[in-house]
Amino acid sequence: MAAATSDILKFLETVHPYDSLPRAELERVAGCFVCKKLTAGTEVYAHGELLPGLFLVMDGSVEVRDSSGTVISQLSARNSFGERGLMVDGLAVTSARALTDLLLLILPAHEFKRLMSEQPVYARFFTRGRVADVRRSEMTLRKIGDLMSKPVLVCSPGDSVRQAAELMRDRKVSSLGVVEKDRFVGLITTRDLASRVVAEGLDPATTPVSAVMTRQPLGLTEDALGSDVLNFMLEHGVGHLPVVDSDHLVGIVTQTDLTRFQATTSALMIGEIAAAEHVSELRQITDRIPQLLVQLVGGNQAHEVVTRLITDVADAVTRRLIVLAERELGPPPVPYLWLACGSQGRQEQTGVSDQDNCIFIDDSFVESQRPWFEKLARRVSDGLDACGYVYCPGDMMATNPRWCQPAHVWRGYFFGWVEAPEPMAQMLASVMFDLRPIAGTGTLFRDLQAEVLDKASRNSIFVAHMVSNSLKHAPPLGLLRGFATIRSGDHRNHIDMKHNGVVPVVDLGRVYSLMGRLPPVNTRARLLAAEASGVISSAGARDLIAAYDLIAEMRLRNQKNQVKAGLKPDNYLAPYDYGDFERSHLRDAFVVVRTMQSALANSGRAPA
Repeated sequence: MAAATSDILKFLETVHPYDSLPRAELERVAGCFVCKKLTAGTEVYAHGELLPGLFLVMDGSVEVRDSSGTVISQLSARNSFGERGLMVDGLAVTSARALTDLLLLILPAHEFKRLMSEQPVYARFFTRGRVADVRRSEMTLRKIGDLMSKPVLVCSPGDSVRQAAELMRDRKVSSLGVVEKDRFVGLITTRDLASRVVAEGLDPATTPVSAVMTRQPLGLTEDALGSDVLNFMLEHGVGHLPVVDSDHLVGIVTQTDLTRFQATTSALMIGEIAAAEHVSELRQITDRIPQLLVQLVGGNQAHEVVTRLITDVADAVTRRLIVLAERELGPPPVPYLWLACGSQGRQEQTGVSDQDNCIFIDDSFVESQRPWFEKLARRVSDGLDACGYVYCPGDMMATNPRWCQPAHVWRGYFFGWVEAPEPMAQMLASVMFDLRPIAGTGTLFRDLQAEVLDKASRNSIFVAHMVSNSLKHAPPLGLLRGFATIRSGDHRNHIDMKHNGVVPVVDLGRVYSLMGRLPPVNTRARLLAAEASGVISSAGARDLIAAYDLIAEMRLRNQKNQVKAGLKPDNYLAPYDYGDFERSHLRDAFVVVRTMQSALANSGRAPA
C-alpha cells in the first residue's frame, strides 16, 4: 500500500529540512508528495531524463551512478536525490536504481522550486548554506577596483610643481598620477611637495613635476584584494598605492580610501614582520597564526580569504628573511627570483603548513657564484623552519641544489617533464605548476610560465598523464557507512580533509588550467577561469566550486575547533562527530568531486 498523507507527515517531521518548515507549510508539502513503490533492480531514472521532481527515500536502498556508470553513492531512508538536476535544467545528471524493494516519495518539480524560492531554510539545505554574499561586504574581500579613487587625477611630468599643487588643492586629493603619452611614469604626493620642494627651497613655479616625483612606483593590479592593499602599504611604508594595467594607470588607493574599513589582524602582523630584525622576533609573530585562524574562521570569512591572509603572512616572513640574509651576505652576484610552490604558491595555507620553495637564477650565473645562493637558501629555509614552516619532507626546497638553478636549467626541467611524462616527472610537474614568485626579478619566470603552459597543453600524452595523476586522490566515500574513514592508528574513524578532501579538487583545478592554458595558480581562481573559458560547463563549475567551498571550510572549522581546544591543528576530521545535516552535505560535496573526477577520466583531453 502507498503511504497515507498522515504517514508522510510523520515521516517528514524526522527529516531535515522539512522538520524546520512552519507547521502549515509542512502539512501542505506532505500532501504534495507522490508515493511510489519499486522492486529491487528497477531503474528510478536514467542519466539525461527529465526529472519529475525531488526523490526522498522513505524505505529501502538506492544506488546512484554518474554519467560514466561509476557508483558514487548508496542512499537509504531520509536521503534525498535528484536536486542537482532540478536546480540546473531539470535533467538528471546521474542515474539511479533500486537496490532493494523501495518506497519513494517524489516532490513535484514545481513544488520543489517553490520551496527553494519561498523557504530560506529549505534553500540553504540544498545549496549547502554558502554565505559568501554577506562576506563580500568585508574590506579584505573587496577587489581593489572597489576601493580606489575614481576618476584618477593626473598631470604630466612637464607641469610645474605649482600647477600640480593647485590641482591637488582644488580637487581635495593628496596625490596625482604622472602620465606621459598615456604611459604611467610616476606619482607625486603632498608629502613630496613638503619634503622635496618646500624643505629643499625649490621654486614651485619653475620646478617640473619630473624633478620631485616618485618614478615608476610599485603598484597592484585591479584583481588584487583589499587585504593586498593593506599588506602592501604596511610592508612598504607607503600611503598611496597606484593601481595599474601594464603601463597604464587605472586608479590610486590611499589610506583615506581605507578609513571606513577596519584593518585586519593579518595586516598588523605583516607590519610587524616588515620591522623585525631577528628570526626570534618573526617566530613570536608567526606563533599567533593559530589565533589568526580562529579569528578569521570565527568571523565567517570565506575559506579562500582565510587561506589567502594566512599565506600573506608566510610571504611577508619569506621576504623579510631574504632581506635579512642579503644584509648579511651582501648583494646577490646576479639577479634571482625566489618562488613558492605547494599551498603557499597557490595561496592556500592553513594552520598546518610546511615549506616548498625554489630559486630561479639569471642565466649569467657561473658556478663560482653558487656559494652565495647556497647560503641564502640555507638562511631563509632555516628561518622559515624556525618560524613554524617546517622543512619539506620531499626536500622540495631551495636548499636542494636541484631546485636552485639558472633559468635555462629550469626550462630544461619543464620541457623534459612534458616530453617524457613518467611518474616522477608527473609528480614534479604537478608541484611546479603551482609556482608563484615571492621576491626578486619576476621576469625570470613570467615568460617561462606562459611558454610551458602552451607547450604542455599541446602534448596530448602529457595531458593524459596529468589527468591520470589527478585521479590518485579519491574522496572518502563509503557505499554503506557513508564515509571511508581511516581504519586504524591515531586517526581511526577520521577522514583526511587534505589528501582526500581538498587535494582532489586542487588536482582537478590544475588539470583544467593546463587544458585551458590558464595562468591562475589558486585553485578557486582556476575553477572560475575554467568556467569562464569553457573548459568545464557552468553547471559543473558551480557544483564543483560549491563542493570545494564546503570541504575547505569544514577543514578550516575543524582546525579552529582544535586550536580552541588547546590542540595543534591537523587535517583529520571525525565526520560522525557532526550532525546529520553537516554530514549529508559533506558527503554530497564528496559525491560532486567524485563525479567530476569520473567525467575527467572518461573525456578529459586538451582542447584542440
